[in-house]
Amino acid sequence: MAASSLGMLRCAKVVGTARVLSGDACEMRRPVAECSATHQRARRRPSASALVVPGFAGLRSSAAGVVGRPCEDLNGKLHQTVQTAVHASARSGGSRKGPVTMMPIGTPRVPYRTPGEGGWQWVDIWNVLYRERILFVGQAIDEEFGNQIIATMLYLDSLDDKPQVLYINSPGGEISPALAIYDTMTSLKSQVGTVAFGHAWSIAAFLLAAGTKGRRSALPRARIMLHQPSGAARGKASDIQNEAQELIRTKQYLFNVLAEKTGKPYEVVEKDLSRVKYLNVEEAQEYGIIDRVIRPRRQRLMPDQ
Repeated sequence: MAASSLGMLRCAKVVGTARVLSGDACEMRRPVAECSATHQRARRRPSASALVVPGFAGLRSSAAGVVGRPCEDLNGKLHQTVQTAVHASARSGGSRKGPVTMMPIGTPRVPYRTPGEGGWQWVDIWNVLYRERILFVGQAIDEEFGNQIIATMLYLDSLDDKPQVLYINSPGGEISPALAIYDTMTSLKSQVGTVAFGHAWSIAAFLLAAGTKGRRSALPRARIMLHQPSGAARGKASDIQNEAQELIRTKQYLFNVLAEKTGKPYEVVEKDLSRVKYLNVEEAQEYGIIDRVIRPRRQRLMPDQ
């Protein structure tokens, strides 16, 4: 056999007559006696596009051998299967409640049906509560938050005069925006109830007591705290004196309102709030800050309640 033919066959040791097609493959005219082990391993090696995985049914192998096949697009196959099932369910009318719409992820939303409209839609949960005339003071009160609460209260009051409810869970905040909320509460034609949950401290406790009498309440584990207003000043002595006088004037105004809302004399309120005063809901009710404690229905039905 020529040297060139032997070079093309390379690793093949052939007994008989052979016609060379390529360097790694041969077509035998007669049975091949043997091939080298290297050549056999090369022929058994799977292609790069094949995925060699064992076949399983549950936790048991479904085949003794190894299955080699091209990789599948599992995500695309799953998406196609789900879409097919959804369309089939819609065509067959399997759901009596109509097609299901997934709730958006992120801002809490709830299904809401606007009065006079037939369909349901996902609406921001705070907007739903606003439509039910429920407002939340759930953070420290500042100018921006105070303006939002005031604008919402004014809008709801322009719709009708049904009572509004202010839920309070706040550490307090700035006096000026809190007093702006209080002035708005007293100027509305709607009554404004207040409910404390979590904690109502500092100026937030003042807003709790400022609600319409008979509509001020708290949940059983709420905590209330009152204290004198505080501030800081720097500069010339005359400027510091003016700041101190303004702070005293603000304190007197707050104590007068608390005395009116709680039914306590001004002197008693001033003495009680000379230091920080913490109250539980029973003490707050006795003091006159709230009118009642909201208890679970099962507790209200007990004989000793």
